Amino acid sequence: MKALALALMGTLLPVVAGAETLAYIGTETSGSSQGIYVASVDEATGALSAPRLAAAIANPGFLALHPAKHRLYAVTESQAADGSRTEAVAAFAVLADGRLELLNTQPAGGNGPCHLAVDASGRVLLLANYNGGNVVAYPLGPDGRIGPASSTMQHAGASVDPQRQTRPHPHGIYPDPTGTRAYVPDLGLDQVLIYRLDPATGRFTPNEPPHARTEPGGGPRHMAFHPSGRFAYVNLEMSSRVAAYRLDAATGALTPLQVLSTLPPGVTVPGNSTAETLLHPSGRFLYVSNRGHDSIAVFAINEQDGTLRFIETTPTGGRTPRSFGLSPDGRWLVAGNQSSGSVSLFRVDSASGMLAAVGSGVGIDRPSFVMLMQR
Repeated sequence: MKALALALMGTLLPVVAGAETLAYIGTETSGSSQGIYVASVDEATGALSAPRLAAAIANPGFLALHPAKHRLYAVTESQAADGSRTEAVAAFAVLADGRLELLNTQPAGGNGPCHLAVDASGRVLLLANYNGGNVVAYPLGPDGRIGPASSTMQHAGASVDPQRQTRPHPHGIYPDPTGTRAYVPDLGLDQVLIYRLDPATGRFTPNEPPHARTEPGGGPRHMAFHPSGRFAYVNLEMSSRVAAYRLDAATGALTPLQVLSTLPPGVTVPGNSTAETLLHPSGRFLYVSNRGHDSIAVFAINEQDGTLRFIETTPTGGRTPRSFGLSPDGRWLVAGNQSSGSVSLFRVDSASGMLAAVGSGVGIDRPSFVMLMQR
């Protein structure tokens, strides 16, 4: 039914009258940035306001929004003068002016927290620890506060690259469209691990099948589910490619469909790596960021069989686009250029999915994550 509704709505979701689009930006705080920032998108002109501090917190490298939009969650890492590290997840209330009020924190339960998500029920927070090689689930209270960890799964194994794949490195964690599973791209294993998830208890159990494989040395990083619930897409950080899968909602299995480069035909960029993967809300386009080529790759999606067709790459106007966000109505894309200290805004063409830069962007030191919300 969801896929049919999207098809009937055409290429874009309807624009809500009076909608306000906010861009939340996580930053590395080893320079001048102080935490999470917020900027506004002018719905008429596309202008992006100067980012303002929403919450002071150390190294909020990834953010996740509660389905009700009234709570926001972040990973955070800090280091004391004696060298000891504090790694945690933090809960915030979203205030009327866009600022964030800290509610509480919980320990990350592993090293290198890099990605988190809230399940569709709004009852469970999921976390991937890159260096710790594990994933953690936390119950969320009615007030949005994070409870003590309810479940942890430790990964084991290695893959083919002797520098980066000698042990597990979960790089993302994604609740599936049914709300009963969580998928974990593990860069160190060249696998997408699959867990069953009970929202009532916040507990993981291994799925059967337990994982899907990616190409050796690919290094799966992030993924996205098609709104139809029939397909999934995983970007391969180390090989600069994106893999398409058919998703079986009954078993959770991922069946490989194809693998494509995220660079233009005939182009090679030594040291390039992919970072973020997002689907347009219409289900017609897929976007993947290239660090090195410093671009967003745009793909068209065949909604019948889930396969991809490369359209173009669009320069992000800066260096190292680690993260970008799409507005829920599909009209805007905002990219954070981590190495050049800027955030760029693009208008999304509803017919082609192509991107057009709006303005020259705004400055902010070391943006590491961008998320758009509308209210």
